[in-house]
Amino acid sequence: MKKQRTKMAKTSYPSSKTNFFDLLSEEIIFIILDYLNYTNPQDRKSFSLVSKSFYSVESKHRRTLKPLRSEYLPSILNRYSQISTVDLTLCPRITDYSLSIIASTYANTLHFVDLSRSKFFSGDGLAVLVANCVNLKGLDLSNSMNLRDSAVAAIGEAKNLENLWLGRCKFVTDIGIGCIAVGCPKLKLINLKWCLGIGDLGIELVAVKCKELRSLDLSYLPITSKCLPAILKLQYLEELFLEGCFGIDDDSLAALKQGSKSLKTLDMSSCENVSDTGLSSLTSGTGCLQQLTLAYGSPVTLDLARSLQRLSKLQSIKLDGCLVTCSGLQAIGNHCASLRELSVSKCSGVTDEGMSSLVKKQKELRKLDITCCRQLTCVSIAHIAYSCTSLTSLKMESCTLVPREAFVLLGRKCHLLEELDFTDNEIDDEGLKSISKCSRLSILKLGICLNITDEGLCHIGNRCSKLVELDLYRSMEITDLGITAIAHGCPGLEMINMSYCKAVTDASLISMSKCVKLNTFECRGCPLITSLGIAAVAVGCKHLTKLDIKKCVNINDFGVLPLVHFSHNLKEINLSCTSITDVGLLSLASISCLQSMNILHLKGLNPRGLAAALLACGGLTKVKLHSSFKSLLPQPLFEHLDARGCVFQWRKKLYQDELEDSKSWKMQLAETNNNS
Repeated sequence: MKKQRTKMAKTSYPSSKTNFFDLLSEEIIFIILDYLNYTNPQDRKSFSLVSKSFYSVESKHRRTLKPLRSEYLPSILNRYSQISTVDLTLCPRITDYSLSIIASTYANTLHFVDLSRSKFFSGDGLAVLVANCVNLKGLDLSNSMNLRDSAVAAIGEAKNLENLWLGRCKFVTDIGIGCIAVGCPKLKLINLKWCLGIGDLGIELVAVKCKELRSLDLSYLPITSKCLPAILKLQYLEELFLEGCFGIDDDSLAALKQGSKSLKTLDMSSCENVSDTGLSSLTSGTGCLQQLTLAYGSPVTLDLARSLQRLSKLQSIKLDGCLVTCSGLQAIGNHCASLRELSVSKCSGVTDEGMSSLVKKQKELRKLDITCCRQLTCVSIAHIAYSCTSLTSLKMESCTLVPREAFVLLGRKCHLLEELDFTDNEIDDEGLKSISKCSRLSILKLGICLNITDEGLCHIGNRCSKLVELDLYRSMEITDLGITAIAHGCPGLEMINMSYCKAVTDASLISMSKCVKLNTFECRGCPLITSLGIAAVAVGCKHLTKLDIKKCVNINDFGVLPLVHFSHNLKEINLSCTSITDVGLLSLASISCLQSMNILHLKGLNPRGLAAALLACGGLTKVKLHSSFKSLLPQPLFEHLDARGCVFQWRKKLYQDELEDSKSWKMQLAETNNNS
């Protein structure tokens, strides 16, 4: 390319046939590529098709690979030579051979490999990968439940490894993790969640050998406090996750006299044997702690809250699922002056008195989650609105005692809100009108809000142009008018759920087709939607990755065909209880990204056509089917799909309409018996 540029410089005037792009150096095109939006694979493809030089430069510029199928690897690796990150989460079948060709191709450039969704490789493949890729810094082996110590020991040869994920590797023991600790002294992050074979001995060895650790996840490990002194001596440790470590209790923690001076995040969720006494011992001297999670643990009492008062930098407390006392909440408000985030989701005992007392002291609160705090009324909401005017996120699903007027007050006082979850609440159109003043609003959840209509939704569409996610699940009064207002006013919308909004028609989908960034579309249970509407969405929304049209009985094979032509990014689709046949299923095979299909209760489905469709869809990793097909499909088919990494989920339940008819009949029978 530089040679071409030199030749052109010698010419006084470029000819009419000159490709001016060829005058650009690789460095300039690299800068252009850095600014290019890479969220859509089609953008990359379009760029590389501009010219031969662009094709070549794009290949050199690419640093990340995420192949759709393992069989594509040889051709892909041949094209891209400078890859540093290989994400194989879309390839369920990765063999030792696959790892060997990756290792040989990117021996000097590879820094990170994600195998968290892959199977069929062994320790031999990992050994080749580690031996060849001397600059490997990150490796994700989560969910590799068949790996044993002999395989994991190969990782110990990765001398430069910094980040390692082994979540759910249940056969790894202290021996395996010991090999890694001794061989990988540069580790900064280790995730061992659900590695049930690892105990105190292995963790102590990790803490002693890996001095540079920043993040350590030991959730659900059978450890005790024996390994904690070594962990708390780690000079740079910032994150410690001890969720579900039932072997840790107050008595064992009482022996700890000093905490970690570097620790910023501590998660002790589901540690039921740790109370305020043990927590006080563990956090003693931990003055830098900023985030504390105590979900589903001991009751939040006055004593527990007092144990937090020495944590002067604490910004986030999550108490989800705990029993909370009024005095406990009051003490948190008094002793934790720097709170930015508080979550009491699904906590029992949260009352107006306790919540009001807390929020009055927390003027700088940014995020508040009071989901399912069913005792709260307008009193708490009023104190939140007047005291926490800097709120950016408020989640209050199923706060059923909060009246309509309270939502109006929130809109008047909290103008900085960006995320709102009002699912299953009494909010009405006046509340939506007030909330529409929050011009930064990007996420709005209004599922099962039976008092809202198109009028309120129009206010949101007219004033909340930054809306990205909208949930209208079972908000029955919404029609085409409201959906159209959202589509016109919120062009950046990426997700919408209008399931069971039964008055919605194709007109809504035609308007939604203008939201070109839409990637998740759920409209199950909308009987008036037809193939025409789905075709419009497919043509206009080329970023679509998830589509749920379950129980849209008027959608047939003609609705699938536009998806085949335009929705090249589609990964997940639910076609259950529609009028689609095996012909439509077979056509979906050309969508190479497609991984998951729900195809329950398709009346036009026969075993032979289904078998052909399953074979043709080469990228499938999950299929949900009715159990009646289990005996109708040939066993070799299941063996072949299993070898490709496809998992079947079988369901025995009847079609939902049949269930509803059955329930209705039983209710009528019961009423008849009562009357008689």
